[in-house]
Amino acid sequence: MPAKSKAQQKAAGAALSAKRGETAKSDLKGASKQMVESMSEKQLEELAETKRKKLPNKKS
Repeated sequence: MPAKSKAQQKAAGAALSAKRGETAKSDLKGASKQMVESMSEKQLEELAETKRKKLPNKKS
């Protein structure tokens, strides 16, 4: 499932980084903190790899 906003794509990237151990989970804030616990690595990859060019900044 592709991301619906730039903010969602960015949060998924941060959560994916923490899930892989590249950054500390304690550094996460907001939605990314919830994403790392509730989503699999594959789901996070799908959101994070979404192209940002045509996405809105925030979902309306």
